[in-house]
Amino acid sequence: MAKAHTTAMVMHPVVLDELFRKDHLERLARATRLVSSEPFRDFESLGEHLARVEILVTSWGCPPVDVTVIDQLPRLQLIAHLAGSVKGFLDDVVWRRGIRVTNAVAANAVPVAEYTLAAILFANKKVFQLNRFYRQHKDNRAPWTREAPEVGNYHKTVGIVGASHVGRLVIEYLKPFDLRVLLYDPYVTPLAARELGANKVGLSELLSGSDVVSLHAPLLKDTRHMIGARELSLMGDHTTLINTARGGLVDQSALLEELSKGRLFAVLDTTEPEVLPPDSPFYQLPNVFLTPHIAGSLGDETQRLTDFIVAEVERFASGRALKHLIRREQLVRLA
Repeated sequence: MAKAHTTAMVMHPVVLDELFRKDHLERLARATRLVSSEPFRDFESLGEHLARVEILVTSWGCPPVDVTVIDQLPRLQLIAHLAGSVKGFLDDVVWRRGIRVTNAVAANAVPVAEYTLAAILFANKKVFQLNRFYRQHKDNRAPWTREAPEVGNYHKTVGIVGASHVGRLVIEYLKPFDLRVLLYDPYVTPLAARELGANKVGLSELLSGSDVVSLHAPLLKDTRHMIGARELSLMGDHTTLINTARGGLVDQSALLEELSKGRLFAVLDTTEPEVLPPDSPFYQLPNVFLTPHIAGSLGDETQRLTDFIVAEVERFASGRALKHLIRREQLVRLA
């Protein structure tokens, strides 16, 4: 029987309280040699265990893993990050030393894609606008086509910007509906886009030809303010812009100016800054639906992250391939 891998958890204690169930810890203890059922706050706290640790389960509150840390972990083989992005958290030395890395991005993509699907269907149904109208006028004016031009989801076009984990999942979730899906992503070929269930197009074509545009690109140097005044001007009247990715993808000043004209609608779960100032006009605009960055995992949804990471550790411990391995060459395209 193979010797169990020594495993340590390094994270803020609140993560354990919020994300771990009893069975999660039991599974880790069965699959590996868990040095403690309580997380360590930092690497210094690991003390004598440092030289033996082969698997690190990290999460929010864990200090960055740099060359100094790696030098103290000579037997480390896997970092399983119970959170999202590892950029800025893991030094490149991790990959240079051959240490494998996995994270819970795919798990967190699920609630974001669910939120986006709901927002797309509500946007085409003009639910946000008609809710406001009904509350104001208290009157049923069916069929509502005068108050809500182009209302309905049948044969509408949805533009997905970015074939990220979330973007791909949104495309998958849209398949049962009578919708046409366009995709803009410079790293995806036309054939790959078709296999996903979308037609690959340029950004301008997507913006001008979609009834709803949903952003799922990572925030990188090249993608900051990728949606500016020119891009917004290409969007047709009554089009909805959905942003569950990063606020910095959109030039906020240009967006505010365009929305103030009243011809576009926006569903914004992320903005720049993350929390808008109290006097921001975005709060008052009738064609803006704001939520405070809630699309990602909340409440019991966070335990899906732990389910993913514990399963990855179990695969690694039994010699099976990881399902969510992060390769070094992927980093430049990751959020």
